[in-house]
Amino acid sequence: MSRLLWLVCLYLLFVIGGWSSEVKSEDDFMLLAGPLTEKQISASSGEENVVFDCSHPIPAVSKQYFEYLKTRGVTHFKVPLSWTKLLPNGLASKPQQAVVRCYQTLLKQLLEEDLQPVVILHGSSVPDSLRSRYGGWESQKLLQMFQHYAEFALKEFGPLAHSWVTVSDLEEVFFEGQSADDHSLLQNFIQLNKKIHQFYHQNFPDKTFPPDFQWATSSESFKVEGGWLEGGKGETIWDRFGHEGQAYENQTADLACDSYNKVDVDVFLLRGLGVNTYQFSISWARVFPSGYRASVSNEGVLYYNNLINALVESGIRPVATLYHWDLPQAMQDEGGWTTDFIVEAFKDYADFCFSRFGDRVKDWNTFSSPWVVSHAGYGTGEHAPGVKDYVTASYQVTHNILKSHAEAWHVYNDKYRGTQGGKVGIALNSDWARPGDPMKPEDVAAAERYLEFMLGWFAHPIFIDGDYSQVLKTQIEKKRSDCAGSVPAVLPTFTAAEKARIKGTSDFFGLNHYTSRLVSSSVGGCVPGPQGVGDFLAYVDPSWPTTASDWIVSLPSGLRSLLTYIKNQYLTSHNVPIYITGNGMPTEYSGDPLNDTSRIDYFSGYINEALKAITEDGVDVQRFTVQSLMDGFEGKQGYSERFGLLHVNFEDSYRPRSPKQSAYFYAQIIEQNGFVAREQPNFEGLKIPQAYRSTPLPPSEVPSTSKIVWEKFTPQKKFDRQMYHYGTFPENFYWGVSSSAYQIEGGWNVDGKGPSVWDTFTQKPGSGIPDNANGNKACDSYDRLDEDLYMLRAMNVKSYRLSLSWSRIFPTGRRASVNQKGVDYYNRLIDGLLALKITPMVTIYHWDLPQALQDEGGWENEEMINIFNDYCDFCFTTFGDRVKFWMTMNDPQGIAWLGYGSGTIPPNIVKPGTAPYQVAHNLIKAHALAYHTYDEKHRSSQKGVVSIALNAEWVEPIDITVPREIAAADRAMQFQLGWFAHPIFKNGDYPEAMKAQVLVKSELQGLSESRLPSFTEEEKSFIKGTADMFCVNHYTTRIVTHITGPITPDSYENDWDFTKEEVKDSKPTDIKNQRAVSWGLRRVLNWIKEEYGNPEIYITENGVATKSKTAWNDYDRVYFYKTYINEAFKANELDGVRVKGYTAASLMDSFEWLNGNTVGFGLYHVDFTNENRPRTPKFSAHFYFQVMKNNGFPMPDDEKMLFGEFPQPFLWSTATASYQIEGGWRADGKGLSIWDKFAHTPLRVFDDDNGDIACDSYNKIDEDITILKQLRVNHYRFSISWARILPDGTTNYINEAGFSYYDRLVNALLNANIKPHITLYHWDLPQALQNAGGWENDTIVERFRDYADIIFSRLGDRVKLWITINEPYNIAMVGHGYGVAAPGISFRPGTLPYIVGHNLIKAHAEVWHLYNDKYRATQNGKISITINSDWSEPRNPYKQEDIDAARRVIQFYIGWFAHPIFNGDYSEMMKTIIRERSLAAGLAKSRLPEFTPEEIKRIKGTHDYFGFNHYTTVMAFPVEYGNLQHYDADRGAGTLSDHSWLDSGSGWLKVTPFGMRRILNFIKEEYGNPTIIITENGVSEKGEVDLKDSHRSYFYEKYINQVLKAYLLDKVDIRGYTAWTLMDNLEWATGFSERFGLFYVNRSDPNLPRVAKESVSSYATIINCNGFPDPALGPHDCLKPGQEATSAPLNDSSVNFLGMKLSADEAETGLNATFALLIIASIVAICLTIGFFLTKRSFKKKNVDNIELERKF
Repeated sequence: MSRLLWLVCLYLLFVIGGWSSEVKSEDDFMLLAGPLTEKQISASSGEENVVFDCSHPIPAVSKQYFEYLKTRGVTHFKVPLSWTKLLPNGLASKPQQAVVRCYQTLLKQLLEEDLQPVVILHGSSVPDSLRSRYGGWESQKLLQMFQHYAEFALKEFGPLAHSWVTVSDLEEVFFEGQSADDHSLLQNFIQLNKKIHQFYHQNFPDKTFPPDFQWATSSESFKVEGGWLEGGKGETIWDRFGHEGQAYENQTADLACDSYNKVDVDVFLLRGLGVNTYQFSISWARVFPSGYRASVSNEGVLYYNNLINALVESGIRPVATLYHWDLPQAMQDEGGWTTDFIVEAFKDYADFCFSRFGDRVKDWNTFSSPWVVSHAGYGTGEHAPGVKDYVTASYQVTHNILKSHAEAWHVYNDKYRGTQGGKVGIALNSDWARPGDPMKPEDVAAAERYLEFMLGWFAHPIFIDGDYSQVLKTQIEKKRSDCAGSVPAVLPTFTAAEKARIKGTSDFFGLNHYTSRLVSSSVGGCVPGPQGVGDFLAYVDPSWPTTASDWIVSLPSGLRSLLTYIKNQYLTSHNVPIYITGNGMPTEYSGDPLNDTSRIDYFSGYINEALKAITEDGVDVQRFTVQSLMDGFEGKQGYSERFGLLHVNFEDSYRPRSPKQSAYFYAQIIEQNGFVAREQPNFEGLKIPQAYRSTPLPPSEVPSTSKIVWEKFTPQKKFDRQMYHYGTFPENFYWGVSSSAYQIEGGWNVDGKGPSVWDTFTQKPGSGIPDNANGNKACDSYDRLDEDLYMLRAMNVKSYRLSLSWSRIFPTGRRASVNQKGVDYYNRLIDGLLALKITPMVTIYHWDLPQALQDEGGWENEEMINIFNDYCDFCFTTFGDRVKFWMTMNDPQGIAWLGYGSGTIPPNIVKPGTAPYQVAHNLIKAHALAYHTYDEKHRSSQKGVVSIALNAEWVEPIDITVPREIAAADRAMQFQLGWFAHPIFKNGDYPEAMKAQVLVKSELQGLSESRLPSFTEEEKSFIKGTADMFCVNHYTTRIVTHITGPITPDSYENDWDFTKEEVKDSKPTDIKNQRAVSWGLRRVLNWIKEEYGNPEIYITENGVATKSKTAWNDYDRVYFYKTYINEAFKANELDGVRVKGYTAASLMDSFEWLNGNTVGFGLYHVDFTNENRPRTPKFSAHFYFQVMKNNGFPMPDDEKMLFGEFPQPFLWSTATASYQIEGGWRADGKGLSIWDKFAHTPLRVFDDDNGDIACDSYNKIDEDITILKQLRVNHYRFSISWARILPDGTTNYINEAGFSYYDRLVNALLNANIKPHITLYHWDLPQALQNAGGWENDTIVERFRDYADIIFSRLGDRVKLWITINEPYNIAMVGHGYGVAAPGISFRPGTLPYIVGHNLIKAHAEVWHLYNDKYRATQNGKISITINSDWSEPRNPYKQEDIDAARRVIQFYIGWFAHPIFNGDYSEMMKTIIRERSLAAGLAKSRLPEFTPEEIKRIKGTHDYFGFNHYTTVMAFPVEYGNLQHYDADRGAGTLSDHSWLDSGSGWLKVTPFGMRRILNFIKEEYGNPTIIITENGVSEKGEVDLKDSHRSYFYEKYINQVLKAYLLDKVDIRGYTAWTLMDNLEWATGFSERFGLFYVNRSDPNLPRVAKESVSSYATIINCNGFPDPALGPHDCLKPGQEATSAPLNDSSVNFLGMKLSADEAETGLNATFALLIIASIVAICLTIGFFLTKRSFKKKNVDNIELERKF
């Protein structure tokens, strides 16, 4: 009986982990099953009932068995371990790895079914080797060996099980040890159990936080946002503080971290960190610039809305602090926190924030660290606003802050809590105060006073009784008594009502804690400040670790003590949770800022103390917040102290953020929810449907039927090819990123890894790799797995394509050399991916063949087929339980040709005629065998898919109309892609084109058989269909031309009989011969669809290289992905190609093979000069994330059509200019213009074109009127040739013949019900005036006024719309700066353009005043100027520098002329920049002329509408020109375009409709919403004439719709739209090569006929509908053919007759005369008809030639 009692007690002791003796709920109940037996899992009923011991693999039926147990309510399952099987020799250093993996798999299976394992360390026999050596359990040696075994088992399986039993059968143990004394044996076992128990809890402590714990990081508005003047933000006290030079080295927060422009960037990094909570502060001055609601800034509100929305979308809880030290300066000017008014102001500000953001923000801090405001801001004056008054102001500030906090809390409680359900509290900062001598009561009391003067100052009123603590009041009162002559402190008092209102106003206790102090009692005397008034002395123990800050030392235990103090002192009656709202330490900005081990130590200690407070002291801590997310502006210390988890490079204007080592540490803490790894929820990867080919495909023809891809796509117009397609991919689309082992892992010779061929190659001197780079360390991913997972978590990809290093797993290439540490690395990587819900896509072989195998012949050796299969089998077995997407090898074509043919890459074999074919032969068979191995051994249990990743360039034939070129292009596809794809996806054999080609070449070389090996029929059958999906890598496209290649030497390349060249009109990349040709991707995907039976396709690599110095500003990569991914989408959406996934290459910059580290493909920049290999997200990472998040390219609002009408009446017009269309350059007394001279000067105008004849409109008024009527416009804008009216530019001589032309034109327009809109000056200055100085000579102002006076007097009775000058920017800058337009001056670009612009503005103003004073009353017209401008977007929208550059582009463009005319004087931006740059260059004054006050007054307001020409949008970025005195240098910006924007016939003009709406809104906001008439807008084409100008119809539809949006949605006052241009004409310096016309002018015909293009109908329809009728409402009447006129005729008695305006009597006479003439004409026609038939034959050939000529042009 005694033995039985001992046994029961001992068994209870042996249970490790300890279960409660009381079942408190169903969750505590345990229903135990098991163990697994051979009989249970065997199909045979006669199997012996023996416990399963992992002596063979776990049968598949076990999973179903566990599922069954779960349905029966089982919660736990016994798993006895076999000591004998695990350690047959008894040595922990020599385990049976297969048995270890088996038990691990078994435990994981149980966890997957939510069954908790109960692991029994010993339940069977002792290993024979140990029993024979040590005997039974009475042996101390055996007990010691058991302890070693137990420790081994706990290490291997501890993370997978939480319940352990040391021995399951004590009776057996006692029986075996019966020769020993029972009592001593039992004591030995008890001691052994204690040791094992202790080991377990040391290695697997209970160190996890509660399940719903909030892990946070933080930032503060003024420290990170920057954008200090953006969106109308008001000045804050910290802005003023910095601008007055009070911060370190005169630093300011103007730009800070630029977070105002980086919402996406910051949230991206938060995702990587893994926090579930983010605390940020709202800038009061950004929301209310003046501090009051009346000044609310919508832009400021929008910023916080965007931030909050981005957080919520990423599953991160937003915590908003209403006030973190940055008071609006306007309020400080009124007294700030010292005055009572601020209480009501803060209440209103809080009310606004709750109302705008409270639907999403559920946690609010009213204030953060208010003690710092009172102490440092208004006490010591060290912080803004720099008030030094610790006697009165500091205490008054606290008083008002407390009342403000209470009012805000009550606002939320009364108005919002019921609907929003959030919490409002306050974040108080406090040190911990430890008595200097705990044994001295006076020091204990002093420490208490320290806390009352810091924490209690705010906490006592809020959490206790609404009033200051008695300790505080008593101490201050004591000082009032002791220091009657110089009172050091004045403490305000609360009324009873105020106390009641303050008490209990917090839903949580927010705590900011950083450091601790030793506190001793002292006599403070009458010195103001806490220590003087409080009679204490604070100091630190010199042994405490220091930081970069004088006031922060590290004492983690202080946090626990403070938390316990708060719980006992403040939360006994007001029981709310504690949120640690700030904890952190700074490091100096020196040394290695990324390797911040001191911060890791700091957080490790403080977080651990917080955990102890929770688990051991019962403190209800629910959040831990690390301060801060990133380095920022630290107040007085500027940027010299760094608190961030992320390093911010403040030397770079982009402010790139890179995670420090502390960020990775904190991410791990978050992932584990504490300090030990926790069980991750099971994720098997995305479900990939298994597709199997049921029937083989026939071999490809020669050329293949897939040539229809060229027939379909090659004839596409550039417009159709470039058209962006909007929409989203299928819901289950795979978005991923990639890497490969050799390129990123490093660790080339550690932990048993063997050398690969790339290791061997790169170690040899003279490899040719730049800088002798190698992959020895690469990205160091082998040792930085957590950092790679951090990046992937931030990217939020669905899949990650990785490759396995063959020589890391099998150092010699063979299974016998298996390296467990290598296996462990990949296990950790795969498990880490699955924990992040990322599907691993694994490439088994990516070029890095073990050198040992190459030494045996490598892939030329046929034995490699079986060797590779064994390696694959091991990988499937080891990783296949978690990996479901396999690629056997990557780019076998590259291996075969580059590795064994040209010898370009390792193993550098140069056998170009034979080895590539033999290697490919073996690769194909090796792939097929591996596929079958998976299919037969693993697929049924693992349910994965297997394929091969093939590289596929696209090729275009040089001429699609030539059959042999089609055949050459087809041959190119077969020699590259078909080489491997044809055997695998079609019939098991090589393509016929390839076989025939190599055979012929071989015969010509005198060989008896082809150099291309043959497959046997059995091999063909074995190979075909060995891929479950098509994996394709694609980068570029080439042009292929047929040639007769050399016969010798024998070579894979010489076998081709074609050459390849780059697509010249595409963008080059930083890899030689690899241009970005996005449209090729769509075509190659279509080829795969047609050629290989429409398989499911995964794009497994696609990316572009940029130079390493590009770092994070990789704009070209953004454009690459933007266009390439869109082409993949077109293939999927429009062509029915089954594209299932897209993988961006690559995750990060890596070792780029032969290019070393000179270029990078990464979405993350890796600094290879830094040992830590820091990873920094590039611009492209954020772009690609957005694409993935949106699952493609959903239609942006800018692109969506708006249906509706323009106001009535609306001006619909088209435009021309005199020099461009009139011709008649010397006709009827016309004088020479500057464009006459410019065009007759050699090399000025393309193709020596000129305007001598142009469109001959001088002689074709009737034809022009006819086409205007066809267009249905109601206005026509044209310009008058100054030199045609005044040949010498002066009124000395008026050319009446010239006037007659315009007089007739105006009358003809009016007769056609078309109103003239006249431009007085459209660039063609009389040459005589240019000879006198032109626009540089200020006498031009008077000359222009005189010219206008004559025009008004002659035509003003009929013309009611006038433009003084067209595009003064182009006159000033293009004509007098760049010199590429008349008069062609370019030698004074820093001064002359400004002088010319100055005179243009004054000339315009004088003419406006002339009309206003002399003609308006009688003529009742309107007059203005037409200003042109592009819209400008920042190249990088996340970069303030680019945003500023875009603004400069606009102000130096449209603002140059609009600002003086609409606002008065040049903009402050222009004046300041040009003045400062002029003075810096040593000039005495600004190069920009100044207007006198009188001139400013005369110029301002000289407009009746805003005439505006707009064509395109540019992207701006800053450019520093030094002291160059040039307009471009003044502007300080370069411009470029987005490669995805549609091209036109003009290099400068990209089709960007969205820019129209944006610049119209700019005009509205900048210039007071003037009436706008768009006076030019159009698009060009170039090259072959095509009357089906779909691009122009598209252009007008999209641009005009943007105008409609501006009118209807944005309330821009738009009254008219003018299409440029009526007809093709002389397009200035480009001659007739660029054509903007709605009508084609056939210049091959001397009559210059005008022929309508398709766009005429499109534009006419828009005009007829006065906008865009909603198709949902059915067909609109305006879409039906109707009358040509679009406006009512003039109300007079005249009638139109044959284009002339006549009286009724005149018309009658004309009709009679016409009738008589018709009779005569009929007779003549009969005669001519006879003649026609007689001569028809002789003219037939000539007519045909003329028709062909017309078609050609």
